[in-house]
Amino acid sequence: MASVVGLLEERELAARERVEVLRAEADRVLAQLAEAETGWQEWVIARQRVGEVLSETPTAPREPALAEASDVPEQEPVSVVTVSAGCRLVPVRRPEADPQSLPEGYREIVRVVAERAGQGGGSTTGCQEITVELGLEPTPARVEAVRHRAKRLVARGWLAEPARGRFILGDGRGGGS
Repeated sequence: MASVVGLLEERELAARERVEVLRAEADRVLAQLAEAETGWQEWVIARQRVGEVLSETPTAPREPALAEASDVPEQEPVSVVTVSAGCRLVPVRRPEADPQSLPEGYREIVRVVAERAGQGGGSTTGCQEITVELGLEPTPARVEAVRHRAKRLVARGWLAEPARGRFILGDGRGGGS
């Protein structure tokens, strides 16, 4: 007859293995989600651009290379766009932009980076540090989710990445994609 402790150890091992399998699956799903979100955002931007082009009234045909910088209309500041699915896009940072215009999760990342920069005299902050500062357990899935959001903030000009995986406050010159 097996001992009670031995039976408990077997069940504990089985439960731990199940947790490891589920964590690996979660990491895989989060990576796929990040890729899908990026593709989705590219389609949203493409649709917006086509809408802008189609809504313009043609005055006279001209070569794109002949257009001067003064002929290009200045873009209005982008606000947070709510998509029908209820998802929010991160706006491109403009000089007058306020971090309060960011969705909450992104706003918290900017806050943590700003606080860490203030404490360390402008030092950079890594994703694992941000994850811990947000009060999350630094599991690979959560760190990857924070990294994905931080990279999106870099692309929009809210953060900068002077070294791979290290973030500081941005200067507002985001890529806008």
